[in-house]
Amino acid sequence: MLGRPEVRGAAARLSGLRARRRARFTTVCAALVLSVLAVFTLALCTGDLAVPVADVWSTLLGGGDAGTRFVVVELRLPRALLALLVGFCLGLSGALFQALLRNPLASPDVIGVGSGAAVAAVLASLVWGVSGLALSGAAFAGALVAGAAIYLLAWRHGVGGHRLVLIGVGVGAGLSSVVSYLMTRSEVTEAQQAFVWLAGSLNARSWPHFWPLLLASAVLVPLSFAASRAMPALQLGDGTAAGLGARVERDRLALLACATALTGVATAAAGPVGFVAFVAPPIARRLLPGHGAVLLPAALAGAALTAAADLLGQHLLPQTQLPVGIVTSVVGAPYLLWLLARAHRVGTGG
Repeated sequence: MLGRPEVRGAAARLSGLRARRRARFTTVCAALVLSVLAVFTLALCTGDLAVPVADVWSTLLGGGDAGTRFVVVELRLPRALLALLVGFCLGLSGALFQALLRNPLASPDVIGVGSGAAVAAVLASLVWGVSGLALSGAAFAGALVAGAAIYLLAWRHGVGGHRLVLIGVGVGAGLSSVVSYLMTRSEVTEAQQAFVWLAGSLNARSWPHFWPLLLASAVLVPLSFAASRAMPALQLGDGTAAGLGARVERDRLALLACATALTGVATAAAGPVGFVAFVAPPIARRLLPGHGAVLLPAALAGAALTAAADLLGQHLLPQTQLPVGIVTSVVGAPYLLWLLARAHRVGTGG
């Protein structure tokens, strides 16, 4: 049995450990915020007309001449903000899925939620000829319907993470085949437009695309963080979580609904930007090992990754603007292959 001095020593060590964890979390988040600001500033400075950093921030704070204001505020700012917000939502969504289902493959673009948005958007575009905000609304609805269908198909007196991932991969494959079928039935010009959207692009995005996403994010992000208070108990397993008083299925459904909706609004704004939700959470976990779900760092990593990918897509090749989804896929696909190879080695004792 421990004496009073030993108890005090253990309490002091525990307090010190918690202080170091908080300090590291704060440092990492601050570093990610600075990365986001750096990419954001570079995106506003770079283009056919280069704008100095001082002029960019002067313009954002209300100064600058009319020409600089038009270039920075009207042409570049909405796209840069949209890239950050899309990445933030996807990073947060991926962290929620992966932490809740305890599976690094549980990303919305792997388990079929993004494919649901793609089917709805392509169907609305090719069959009913909708565009603009109506097309975004169709994509959002498609993501929600796909998420609900995956949840119901995975239900067996509760939803297990491994089963939901497998069913989601199957549903995603089926939905991708529907997209392919619709593309083969469409006219060439219609198919080209659909391909641009399916690649995940921020080209020609402006303020009308940004405000709906900002409004949706202002609702969904606080809801997600509020729902994530049940995450530590759920990560211990259903039985332990129920023993601790958590309402397992209700809390899991709330988190899945938030994660699905975040994917839906991001996809509605920019199309299916692949692998951001898949890659951002592991980056955050590498920076903060042993810190649980790391939702905020994952969201910030997603914002920085998407903004950097869009910047590269705009300026990497002369006279050509690559869709941001192409650039993120170039980064994410090798990571997926590495993850699968690593899982195979671990499974075979390698």
